[in-house]
Amino acid sequence: MADFDAMKDKVIGKVKETAGKLTDNEQLEAKGKAEQLKGEAKDKAADLKKKAEKKVEHATDDMAKRFNNAVDAKRDDEV
Repeated sequence: MADFDAMKDKVIGKVKETAGKLTDNEQLEAKGKAEQLKGEAKDKAADLKKKAEKKVEHATDDMAKRFNNAVDAKRDDEV
């Protein structure tokens, strides 16, 4: 959903920017550029979120492996 929102903001922003240029409306052109930047920011935020989720997943997997290895080592010591 975030990808759709980001793309929507970029497309609508581009339309507003172009309309502003064609009508010589600097305010509309600026609003369009701002909306495009908003879309780009949403893209960046989504990318960062995905990267963070992957790092958390890898860290969780690593901790689970270490825990299992420690439990296995403890069992081996008891035998």
